[in-house]
Amino acid sequence: MTEALDDLLDLLDLERIEQDIFRGQSRSALVPRVFGGQVAAQALVAAGRTVLDDRHAHSLHAYFLRPGDPGAPIVYTVDRIRDGRSFTTRRVVAVQHGQPIFHLSASFQTYEEGLEHQAAMPPAPAPETLPTAGEILPRHLPAPVAERLIEARAAVDLRYADAPPWAGAGQPRAPRSQVWFRTNGKLADDPLLHVCLATYVSDMTLLDSVLLAHGRGGWAVGDVVGASLDHAMWFHRPFRADEWLLYDQESPSSSGGRGLGQARIYTQDGRLAISVIQEGVVRVPRG
Repeated sequence: MTEALDDLLDLLDLERIEQDIFRGQSRSALVPRVFGGQVAAQALVAAGRTVLDDRHAHSLHAYFLRPGDPGAPIVYTVDRIRDGRSFTTRRVVAVQHGQPIFHLSASFQTYEEGLEHQAAMPPAPAPETLPTAGEILPRHLPAPVAERLIEARAAVDLRYADAPPWAGAGQPRAPRSQVWFRTNGKLADDPLLHVCLATYVSDMTLLDSVLLAHGRGGWAVGDVVGASLDHAMWFHRPFRADEWLLYDQESPSSSGGRGLGQARIYTQDGRLAISVIQEGVVRVPRG
């Protein structure tokens, strides 16, 4: 396990301060606010720690309410909405400086047999044939920006199947992108941990597909201003976040200063593991 992954796991290992109240720390980000994937993952950890071990997360729906302060702890309060025979529902509110910054609803289910079908996995190059972030970022971004991005994503091996937005600024193309990802090290067998790590990564690149349609260079170069507004995930089948996952992303719409991204995440052997939808603020700075 790499030091960066160890630090990320520490970040997700929340402190329980009351039966249903947890406290999490933050780390510095590329922008002066807490990374949204971190808050979503920590909130899901808090919810999962109040659920029986035989119930696994199958969906989450979240709203980002205020920017998080990376210099202050975040308190997560869990509301036990329902404990049914098959499903368990939890609501989590993340609070900083006395104000809610994030709201999550998550549902958990016991294992059941049922009807099976899925969308086919799209074609994609093998992850081993693609450059790492450490190889591709310095080619297209100023050295300080590339170094910060590499450091921020060091816990995850994330590989672009196509040129990312900042590699083709000024050249609009189809609003679709693919990335492969896995953690930079092996994880324990806890299913909740793998779901939370996938939640963390899911906020990294999904809105990039909005930028591709307009030839914009991206968040890291000041070409646009963006922030997540809401985020939803459905966990269909078991997966491991320390094995390659294909994040197939597209944007069906952008308007009103907002952009919508939707995606499917597949295991390397073609099983549809997760569906994701996110809307975010996407604004062009006024000169």
